[in-house]
Amino acid sequence: MTADLNDETLALRLAQGTGEILKGVRNVGLLRDSNLGAAGDAQAQDWIARCLEVHRPDDGMLSEEATDTPDRLGKKRVWIIDPLDGTREYASGRQDWAVHIALAEDGKITHAAVGIPDLGKSFHTAEVKAVDGPATNRLVVSRNSPPKIGQYIADALGMELVTMGSCGAKAVSVILGDNDAYIHAGGQYEWDNAAPVGIAMAAGLYTSRLDGSAITYNNESPYMPDLLMCRPNISHDILVAAAKFEEEHGDFAG
Repeated sequence: MTADLNDETLALRLAQGTGEILKGVRNVGLLRDSNLGAAGDAQAQDWIARCLEVHRPDDGMLSEEATDTPDRLGKKRVWIIDPLDGTREYASGRQDWAVHIALAEDGKITHAAVGIPDLGKSFHTAEVKAVDGPATNRLVVSRNSPPKIGQYIADALGMELVTMGSCGAKAVSVILGDNDAYIHAGGQYEWDNAAPVGIAMAAGLYTSRLDGSAITYNNESPYMPDLLMCRPNISHDILVAAAKFEEEHGDFAG
């Protein structure tokens, strides 16, 4: 037992181990579709919870796959988890699903890891760095629920609109320079974006709500209506376009 396991290493190992569990559940071929997604979620959540009980028994936890309890609100340290982000993609054999592990301390993400298991890679706050290559002029949004504001901003800035699955996969695509920006509107929860925001900030990207306000975590309500993640040099133009959309449509969801 590694009692002195630091937060950085724990987050990374949780992301890596969860990815292996999920691949194992899927690769034996006994389940399909919603049954596969439900089994993967349950197995992954159980393993993560057991690991945190052993290694961080005094910390709080907020997870998509666990009952939320108010005791986390009194905790300085809270692990924010999505064992399987992109269940549809996972169950259908796509690669754009992810594992999200984040630690919030006093409402801010201090350590995070996003695993992209089908690519055999995990991105974590200790080592991640954004690729500083040529701009792609591409804006990525949700594949399953693309927001109207996405096309609006793409048109306003002359960008190409593309879609992907998991929030973690979209964040990684911006970090790697495949896309310049990622926006979401219409609702997420803290577990959807805590780890992606954590690695994006560590990589040097700009992150905020679509009104430019800071993102905070471990709130009483984990609902988070909107998100922006992008190269720093285009953040102002995107926020201006978002404000115009809100003025015309009443809110960012349109």
